[in-house]
Amino acid sequence: MGAPEASAGSNKLTWNGTYCMAVGGMVGGGIFSVLGVVVELAGRWAWVAFLLAGVIAWLASLNYVALTTRWHQGAGSYGYLRRLHHLRSAGMLAWILVAGYVLTVSVYAFTFGHYLATVLGLSTSLWPRAFAVAIVVVLVLVNLRGVGDSQRLEEITVWAKLAILIGLAGIGLWRFEPANLSAGAPGTGAVGVLIGAASIFMAYEGFQLLTYDYDDIENADRILPRAVPPAVVTVTATYIIVALGAASLVGAGVLVEQKEVALAAAGEAAWGTTGLVVVTVGAVFATGSAINATLFATARLARDIAQAGDYPGWVGHTNGHQVPDRAVVLLGATAALLAAVGGLTTLVEAASLVFLVTFGVVGAIAWHQRIGHRAVAVLGCLFTGAAALVLTGRLALETPLALAALVGLVAVTLVVQPRIARRQRRS
Repeated sequence: MGAPEASAGSNKLTWNGTYCMAVGGMVGGGIFSVLGVVVELAGRWAWVAFLLAGVIAWLASLNYVALTTRWHQGAGSYGYLRRLHHLRSAGMLAWILVAGYVLTVSVYAFTFGHYLATVLGLSTSLWPRAFAVAIVVVLVLVNLRGVGDSQRLEEITVWAKLAILIGLAGIGLWRFEPANLSAGAPGTGAVGVLIGAASIFMAYEGFQLLTYDYDDIENADRILPRAVPPAVVTVTATYIIVALGAASLVGAGVLVEQKEVALAAAGEAAWGTTGLVVVTVGAVFATGSAINATLFATARLARDIAQAGDYPGWVGHTNGHQVPDRAVVLLGATAALLAAVGGLTTLVEAASLVFLVTFGVVGAIAWHQRIGHRAVAVLGCLFTGAAALVLTGRLALETPLALAALVGLVAVTLVVQPRIARRQRRS
């Protein structure tokens, strides 16, 4: 398949470009960040966890596409609620949704730092954290210059990322060793599969950014349904074969022991030093572009939220390049701090919980408004709700401070957001 392209005489995305952007948004940092996490939980059944998470994401993509094409606007969950005049709920969700994107950036930065430190042979714990902070700082500065849009970069690199991942998986499956799927990491059976599927859901969230780009897609009502759900299927299949192939190459235990750089270990087993370098460079570019794209989109979402009165007005300030500079700096600083002090599993699980809640809200809207297939909306709500409950239980048992922080954010939002909205309306 050729490189994605805009239509003749237009900068708008065609089917190919839309599909590539959706795939790139998910693969960008997803599998590089979460493979070791899910293998630790699910063991030999990690691929089933990826399948379950993929089914939930596929249902959510159908709901997102149905709402976007029915209302002919790129709004996302926040915009959907505002359209229905649920202004307070929209304001609360805005805070939680942006927190999810900040957590996602921190996961990508964390992963970037560890892969870069690995390829440079820097084994001390300080270097990965330093690189994580550094890449966020660099990309904040890039975005402030007004060149943060990663669309072209994602289109160019998506096939390279897929080639690396599928090539790695292919070698692992060619040399398939079933015993390695659980060697050193037996998992916790069906419970581990369920927790694993919920925990790594953030690896699928990238497709929803395409629903914000409705106006940038040529004939979006026709292209979105034909591009976004198939992209979720492609990514799910890729994650499944990578989970099987990587574990076959090095053993599940190695993926867990080196979960921050799990695919680098598999790459080295497949192609020696060349494989280590190729996979690591791929991970560095993938996570770097994912940070850039997420910062770019989230800063503009924060600007729109501020303009709607749900954030303080100063958040919506733009500089001479028409960039929401204060939002970029605030988001980047928070993500860098989390990447510097957080652990991979905790960051991944916290981000996944936020997006499960968000996708559940979208399913509920689709069901309530009778938009799209009713069965899809109901199943989407049930599956995301169940996964969110499972993940909440895990966070309560394993990392209660992380759960307390999320609950605290909700509590603060309940108090602060209405006051901000009233103040913005008066001004």
